[in-house]
Amino acid sequence: MSAPVTRGSLSRPRNNRMIAGVCAGLARRWGMKTGTVRLLAVLSCLLPGPQFVAYLIMWAIIPSE
Repeated sequence: MSAPVTRGSLSRPRNNRMIAGVCAGLARRWGMKTGTVRLLAVLSCLLPGPQFVAYLIMWAIIPSE
């Protein structure tokens, strides 16, 4: 059984984390499935750009629950 989905402020949940909880926090904030956000994050890393650096910055900035 999982916790109810709430669309509040952006934070990294303590449960449902794979690495740092950034994708889980973004999914909860945007009302999307966590797997979808994770897939989009992995696919975006295949494109040129600073996606990995952005993930690290979000890990440092977004507060944990």
